[in-house]
Amino acid sequence: MLEIRNVTKSYGRLTAVNNVSFTVRPHEVCGYLGPNGSGKSTTIKIITGMLEPTAGTVLYRGQDIREDLIAYKSLLGYVPEEPHLYSYLTGWEYLQLVGELRCLPSEALERKIGRMLSLFLLEDYKYAPISSYSKGMKQKILIAAALVHNPEILILDEPISGLDITAGLVFRELVSRLAGEGKIILCSSHELSLVENVCSDVVILHRGRVVGRGSIEELRQLRNQPSLEAVFSDLVASDNIESVARQMFELVMET
Repeated sequence: MLEIRNVTKSYGRLTAVNNVSFTVRPHEVCGYLGPNGSGKSTTIKIITGMLEPTAGTVLYRGQDIREDLIAYKSLLGYVPEEPHLYSYLTGWEYLQLVGELRCLPSEALERKIGRMLSLFLLEDYKYAPISSYSKGMKQKILIAAALVHNPEILILDEPISGLDITAGLVFRELVSRLAGEGKIILCSSHELSLVENVCSDVVILHRGRVVGRGSIEELRQLRNQPSLEAVFSDLVASDNIESVARQMFELVMET
């Protein structure tokens, strides 16, 4: 079980994350939602061990992850929001580097890389530099890198960004199957259709605080809304959507 317990992150007077708590269990896909600037990425960096919280703890199997951060990270697969890749490497070389850093046996690693690139329709580009890849191709490499060592925990930050429709559908099915095998999965995305299709629970963040938590059906009933999009709007946007759109429209139409 992955537990985020009373986590706060402050930068001087700015509190990016304020007393956030939630739990993700094996077999669960937890959607982590919020508008830009709500603290999602900060929380994810704390969960992955890249940032230290100002207060609170992240626990895995009841142990503070910072007690043995290297061991914890070895169990982690992470798809970051920004595709920071070594662009001078080929797709094959990058996955080989990741696998070797994960101490995977070379023969098994090469077989796995070959199959992953083939299934992601990247076989023809495996020896091309990543600098020549499209955004969607880079995203596929990030996903493959997160999965190559069969992690226990998956942290996904905008995982289908840039993927075409077919690749996005494959990814949804893959996430569901991984959850079925007992993986712990946290998925942050602005694609509410992805969250509705694959997530068993949802945490909604606004201005650094949790404003909604539960299954999608529970949140719908609690807020008396027909969809996750309506719940999200009700919790974090209220009537601002129509107002901002109207004002923007009027500004565009000015002569």
